[in-house]
Amino acid sequence: MRTIACAARALLVLPLLLQACSDGPSGPNQVIVFNGQGNQLDAYAPDDDDRKQNVIQPRSQDPNGWDINAQICFDPDGSRRFIAGEDTGQPNPPQGWGFFQLEGDEVGKLSATRIGKLTPTYQGSGDNAENYGCGFLSDGRLVTTDVGNQAAGEGDGQLIMWYPPFDSFEVRYCKLDVAIGTAGGIWVDDDDRVYVTSARVAPGVYRYDPPFPTSNDASGGCGKVDATGAPLADQIQQTLFIRADANIATPNAIVGSPVDTFYISSVINGVIAEYDRDGRFVRRILEPPAGEMLGPVPYSTGSPIGLGIDSSGTVYYADIGLVVSSSGVGPGRRTGTVRRILFQNGNPGPPITMGTELSFPDGIGVLEE
Repeated sequence: MRTIACAARALLVLPLLLQACSDGPSGPNQVIVFNGQGNQLDAYAPDDDDRKQNVIQPRSQDPNGWDINAQICFDPDGSRRFIAGEDTGQPNPPQGWGFFQLEGDEVGKLSATRIGKLTPTYQGSGDNAENYGCGFLSDGRLVTTDVGNQAAGEGDGQLIMWYPPFDSFEVRYCKLDVAIGTAGGIWVDDDDRVYVTSARVAPGVYRYDPPFPTSNDASGGCGKVDATGAPLADQIQQTLFIRADANIATPNAIVGSPVDTFYISSVINGVIAEYDRDGRFVRRILEPPAGEMLGPVPYSTGSPIGLGIDSSGTVYYADIGLVVSSSGVGPGRRTGTVRRILFQNGNPGPPITMGTELSFPDGIGVLEE
């Protein structure tokens, strides 16, 4: 699998990616884990006691800052450019995906400059159509999801394909799907098949198979238009790859593993489950302790949404910190965490906490170099 991976954010409410060498920050296979929380972008160094840095501050704290959230994906071309949910000033300008250049060689010395923004049209959701998933194809094209209706109403989340260059504010795109129920995280495999989680309506993991439109017009296979007048693919090849079940009640994020399986998060029941390449359940690698499984959140092992993975197989997850309140189930005030799961002899260990007291941590990104 690719060694630059991204992970996921899921949803505002209940339906809602290194183990570095000991050579130090400049050694081979350095891993940096990124997380968006509190409208800011944080970076962790798992090889150095989870040393942490705030890389991008929110606009509320820095007039030159950007409001960051959602899944974080690095361009596989080695440029250290990445995309992340960015909704500074929404609804004017609308939410979208910021395109950034990362500078610096270790956590503590990182900086990022926004060099573009990708902004589509959104369907007429009753909820705010939050940006979320991202993934790069092998030829540099990009796919993203937005959540659409989050807790109720018809599924109107979107899967969108974007065409480089991305260092622009008018990036061409073609919508592949505009009817996903609470769309979440994306994983792109080595054959450029796109896996998208859906937490609601007809929940599960959907697979979209190439070929995909090569441009945003009829000559490239994008000759239709959606209800907003935006370009829409003439046809797509979509399959319900894994249906939601008792293990993944709300599929929120997906990553592929180095052993050719998938890990899928389910925030509402606190599970990360493993499935094989044919979509068959293998095991749970994270679940609440037995005494907590029948009770309400919060779970001591967290509420996993965003997922990331490195080439050694270490799994990183964003725990959004669900709690029960008078208004229902949702993220609490600074109750989120970022954690990782190490494997010994193929068996998952207990989660290790990297960051605590986080506000709505929802997406993970892993840079390995």
